[in-house]
Amino acid sequence: MESIKIIEILAYTIPSLITGGVAYYLFNAYFNDQQNTRRWLLQKDAQKDALPIRLQAYERMALYLERINPTKLLIRIAPISNDKNDYENLIISQIEQEFEHNLAQQIYMSDECWTIIVTAKNSTIQMIRKANISDRVNSADKLREVILNDLMEKQSPSNAALAYIKNEVSQMW
Repeated sequence: MESIKIIEILAYTIPSLITGGVAYYLFNAYFNDQQNTRRWLLQKDAQKDALPIRLQAYERMALYLERINPTKLLIRIAPISNDKNDYENLIISQIEQEFEHNLAQQIYMSDECWTIIVTAKNSTIQMIRKANISDRVNSADKLREVILNDLMEKQSPSNAALAYIKNEVSQMW
């Protein structure tokens, strides 16, 4: 008689345990799905708010690259004296000042893009320094001429970085 009672209890208990287990599994899966959906919606809203800020950072760095392009830089900044070293220092200080002014933009850009911008800045400075130590340069005006002539033969570092920025922004859509 007791074994019949135990079998009877098991006959009621096992299906209810299975039903409870299935219900737990389904509720757990539902709540996880809801949590993932909420997380995705929050991320989507945050991305929507951050996109204009990121685009503004790319715009500012594009403007920076345009401003340090030697062809535009040399036209915008005229030599104060005829000394080539003074002119070199003036140009390089302008590049560095503009760079420092835009340092905060790196938090909105990819590391690779920021590295390319820094490389373009350093390459431009190096190009100016190489031109200044050239035997062809003996005055500030001659330095301008040599830099511009060198750029006719090859692409400006800022143009290459600007092309990279344009590509990265086009991939954001």
